[in-house]
Amino acid sequence: MLKSIRNGLREEVMRVELKDKIALVTGGDRGIGRAIVLELAKRGCNVIINYHRNSSEAERTKRDAESYRVRAWLLRFDVSNRQEVRRALSSLSSKIDEINVLINNAGILGDHFTLEEIDDEEWDRVININLKGAFIMTQEVLKYMKRGKIVNISSIVGRNGGTVGVHYAASKAGLIGLTFSLARQLAPNILVNAVAPGPVDTSLIPEEKKKSLRKLSLLDRIASPEEIAHAVIFLIENDYITGSVVNMNGGRYML
Repeated sequence: MLKSIRNGLREEVMRVELKDKIALVTGGDRGIGRAIVLELAKRGCNVIINYHRNSSEAERTKRDAESYRVRAWLLRFDVSNRQEVRRALSSLSSKIDEINVLINNAGILGDHFTLEEIDDEEWDRVININLKGAFIMTQEVLKYMKRGKIVNISSIVGRNGGTVGVHYAASKAGLIGLTFSLARQLAPNILVNAVAPGPVDTSLIPEEKKKSLRKLSLLDRIASPEEIAHAVIFLIENDYITGSVVNMNGGRYML
């Protein structure tokens, strides 16, 4: 009897796949977002690629995603502007029935890192995009999601404070709290998790800074965007993980 139950569960787990699903990735034009889009596309998942300013990078990511024979749409909007989000999603309502996956990836660094230099305007800009944006996206996408997965891209800075500004640290710590609360409220139909990367090899980090950051990792390097994307895919494909944060930082932060 127990063996048959286990076999049944094993077969059920194997049916968790992304083929023909629809995923929305904010900040999907480059860096971690682009890597997530392409990993989704490789698995047959149709992708909605949000971007804000860089249309050429967004077009390139769209073409690369479509090379895997999936559908891909570009939506240009500011995640912190609810009206822009609503208009963009409404423009797709005649083309899609539902959204199965939401990746809240869009985020920015501030211009200043020390407490004394950060003014109200800069604080609001970082918090609005990094944290309020995920809140708005979740509320608006839930109108199109009956069952599904949400993954928030946080940061090691949300765990240990970091050195890139209190506004950025607060926004990324807030994403972790948002993840826990959403997981409780939306279960069992929608599972919500987060990934908290350490430094990642993207254009956000200057080359000289990457050299010093790699020394802080037990693995003597920083992560690639593709490695972060693999963790996101793992969370999406698993039906028994919710309210979890995957720490990916090369051993810099252990919990």
